[in-house]
Amino acid sequence: MIDLILSQFLVGSVITWVLTSLGTWKVFEKCKRPKWHALVPGLREYQLSKCADRENDGRMYLLLSALLLVFQFVLNFLDFSDEVLFDRHLFGMTILMFVLFTVMIAYTVYSFRICAGLCVLFEVRKRWLWLIVFVGTFLLYLIWGFAKKFQPKFIYVDERDNEGAALSGMKAKAMDTGLTVNIEERTATDFFKKRYLLRDIHLNVDPGHMVLLLGGSGAGKTTFVNAVNGYEKAKAEIILNGTSIYDEYGKMKYKIGFVPQMDLMRGNDSVIRTMLDAAKLRLPANMKASERRKRAMEALAFFGLEPVKDRLCDKLSGGQRKRLSIAMEYISNPDLFILDEPDSGLDGVMARELMEGLRKIADQGKIVIVITHSPDRVIDLFDDVIVLAKDSSLTGRLTFFGPIEKAKEFFERDEMEKIVLRINREEEGGEGLADTFIEKYAEVCHG
Repeated sequence: MIDLILSQFLVGSVITWVLTSLGTWKVFEKCKRPKWHALVPGLREYQLSKCADRENDGRMYLLLSALLLVFQFVLNFLDFSDEVLFDRHLFGMTILMFVLFTVMIAYTVYSFRICAGLCVLFEVRKRWLWLIVFVGTFLLYLIWGFAKKFQPKFIYVDERDNEGAALSGMKAKAMDTGLTVNIEERTATDFFKKRYLLRDIHLNVDPGHMVLLLGGSGAGKTTFVNAVNGYEKAKAEIILNGTSIYDEYGKMKYKIGFVPQMDLMRGNDSVIRTMLDAAKLRLPANMKASERRKRAMEALAFFGLEPVKDRLCDKLSGGQRKRLSIAMEYISNPDLFILDEPDSGLDGVMARELMEGLRKIADQGKIVIVITHSPDRVIDLFDDVIVLAKDSSLTGRLTFFGPIEKAKEFFERDEMEKIVLRINREEEGGEGLADTFIEKYAEVCHG
């Protein structure tokens, strides 16, 4: 009896697959989606969600579809006629069937959600969803796909499929001193498709320069610094003082100081204990304890923290905690400092004091790159600015690199925050001119 039910289930699944594939093929034709995806369970459901402009639902729909396929494969190889085997594994089979029915219920719920979106797409009433209950989703797809009167009222457009601004064709010449960045691309795979996070970023930073990293939300600032410091490697050439960071990462990671937005210190440790722990991590293992302590005290003195060396970290002010975070990286005397919003949460006076400390580091011949959302209050301390923006394909691109005053002339704005508004997308409150300035910058560099 169970074998009969199972065989009927499998036959029904094949027939449903054929009818669903036919219907969705025509739906994808109308919605300008890849038609061959109609033949692949999982991909088909994901593309249907895109047609309905419900991509997030589609990701779960795809997962549930894949799980159902796995269950069908497993059930196909189980011998339900073997009563001894069935009795022996009764508990396991019960759990299996319970999970199967749970997945089927969830799959049905998401089917309703996607089809509700398709009802909006084809401008029909939601009562059409009753066909799912009495027949199945395949009938809806067949009707909406083959009937000419049902045409989509909108076509899903994934902006990431746009070509974006033209590539510059540039490459920064590697320098023996300073930082050379040649990022060809930084990509990620998003549901079977390669997505560009960063692309075509080329620049040289001289030693002793303090550089502002500027860009709107999602422009790729964090991705950029992670590519530069080697934490998340890109298809790129990153050279610091004549040595490749990627090729010699084991050695070069000690030449880079990275201070994240959130500090990583333990609140119940003293300042000096925190610095000594940092010394053990950042300095050579064969260095004497007395030398490590000396270096720790020198770093504390540089940042004005020596008077509070015995105080618990939890008792420090916001500005002191920020300076301690920087001192923890400074102890190894790195050539490159990268800081992600070090002035976050600080008032103007404290932010100024902190940035002046970073200026002193740069004046020692170091390179300091800073992300900050309040650049204009300390802009006089910076030498250069890197401006990143999302182009029309939502890829982080280099819009400008150079001196602060040149940036103001280039964007025809007198403040950094107004520059961000020029390149931000219109839906983000900006002027939407990212592509224009990306291509303008390439022309200036070639000219």
